[in-house]
Amino acid sequence: MENITIERFNEVIAALEKGELRVAEKVDGEWKVNAWVKEVILAGFRLGAIKDMSDGQFSFFDKDTFPVRKFTAEDGVRIVPGGSSIRRGAYLAPGSIVMPPAYVNVGAYVGEGTMVDSHVTIGSCAQVGRHIHISASTQIGGVLEPAGAMPTIIEDGAFIGGNCGIYEGTIVQEGAVIASGVIITSSTAVFDATTGEFIRRNADGRIVIPRGAVVVSGSKPIVRDGKPLESGVHLYCPVIVKYRDDKTSGSVRLEDLLR
Repeated sequence: MENITIERFNEVIAALEKGELRVAEKVDGEWKVNAWVKEVILAGFRLGAIKDMSDGQFSFFDKDTFPVRKFTAEDGVRIVPGGSSIRRGAYLAPGSIVMPPAYVNVGAYVGEGTMVDSHVTIGSCAQVGRHIHISASTQIGGVLEPAGAMPTIIEDGAFIGGNCGIYEGTIVQEGAVIASGVIITSSTAVFDATTGEFIRRNADGRIVIPRGAVVVSGSKPIVRDGKPLESGVHLYCPVIVKYRDDKTSGSVRLEDLLR
């Protein structure tokens, strides 16, 4: 990282903004992180100096290597007025929509036809696929360092309800539905009610929500010596109640007229 120049940094950031380069990508069905891209992004903080970026209405003071990204109508992205901010180095595909106020951080990727709803934050390097609705007040966690850490990933066709939190490199596979209020981290034990088994961290230490799973908030009893505590106290536990069917798809269908 010590040898990264400002010219190299600007080159990589430009490629990220064009969608020509990604922090993570699927190779032979498996997600792989491009650690060197993260290293270049991190170098940008070292290379930059704090600058007054205030626009007259709001005050901003940040490293001059990471200004707010500017768009034109030719980019094909709808950014609805009301205070959203997309940081330099983030990619928004043509046909994506950002409702106000929302924030998309450096290195993030947002696919075509995806709606980033009001009060949503998409963290650094998060990978969000195509035709997804990230509902209001949801947080998609960022993972910038360590450089080799896998970012949070939401695959194509998923639906994320309002007030959710998807963090710490969680992968939500294609078509999965996360109901409002669900929180998932790398230490969250997810219960699959269709099999009676818990989904725990994979070999890489991440939670993977299976393709087409429908996940709601639930709870599990605190167990000691194989028995639930007499207090009846439960711990939070997301539950897969079923896998996506025509009824589910109809209830979360993206409205093409809005696009």
